[in-house]
Amino acid sequence: MRILVWHVHGSWTTAFVQGRHEYLLPRLPERGPDGMGRATTWDWPAAAREVHPDALREEGVDLVVLQRPHELELAERLLGRTLGARGDVPAVYLEHNTPKGEVPSTRHPVADRSDVPLVHVTHFNELFWDAGSAPTTVIEHGILDPGHRYTGELARVGVVVNEPVRRGRVTGTDLVPRIAAAAPVDVYGMKVAALPGHLGLGPDRLAVHEDLPQAAMHAELARRRVYAHPLRWTSLGLSLLEAMALGMPVVALATTEAVEAVPQAAGVVTTRVDAFVDAVRRFVHDPEWAVAVGKEARSAALGRYGLERFLGDWDRLIEEVVR
Repeated sequence: MRILVWHVHGSWTTAFVQGRHEYLLPRLPERGPDGMGRATTWDWPAAAREVHPDALREEGVDLVVLQRPHELELAERLLGRTLGARGDVPAVYLEHNTPKGEVPSTRHPVADRSDVPLVHVTHFNELFWDAGSAPTTVIEHGILDPGHRYTGELARVGVVVNEPVRRGRVTGTDLVPRIAAAAPVDVYGMKVAALPGHLGLGPDRLAVHEDLPQAAMHAELARRRVYAHPLRWTSLGLSLLEAMALGMPVVALATTEAVEAVPQAAGVVTTRVDAFVDAVRRFVHDPEWAVAVGKEARSAALGRYGLERFLGDWDRLIEEVVR
């Protein structure tokens, strides 16, 4: 199967392109949002192939995976074909994000469309988006196994977040100083360099590491004693699942899908900020407990979010849609 998909979310796409199909990734010279091509910080298989958008009409696309509202018009223009069950090329719409605006009454961009199935990455998203009569399903995330790499040798806290200054309360940026009061924090991700100045924290309490390749980030993250996930309103941060798969104990806010992803034995999940910070502190000061909980976290992550289950779920959906 030849599948057209834009590189929008790196970790999700990393898992998706591990399947048995051919994946066409639009690439523009400036690598903008509609032409990022292959990843530069992940290792993708050769079946994930870059294609200039102007060449897509010659590619014989079998399925389009849409991820943003404007991609429906964009794909039809680039392919010169109509999308959907009643069109020339089948399509599905993959929703990564929690709804914004009048939650939980936010209407989805493909609400009431019967020809483009809506796929959610979490059950929380399916519950909260108003899709009207559109057919919906949930295919939970899948992750590559990074290996049990946890050492926890550094009495520090790992956090992974992208654009924490711009996204602010969504990513729980305001909670970082309270975490840093319990133990020094290392933040990894995109556009994190401005974070210390934004929060007024010195290098003894907060260090940032911007745009590391995934393998390097995993290696460094696994040396930290505990992973903290202060995000308030995100579908389900794949960095949380990856930290669990590394064998790290985790502390997360009990919001959106985190309460499903982190069983009791795998970490601490709470809506109380004081309990969140206290759990971070306890993990930092109890390495044996951290190791034991991290083993449970790894087992839980791979059991529910393993790559084989993820790709199998997608193959079954693709077979239903492309007939």
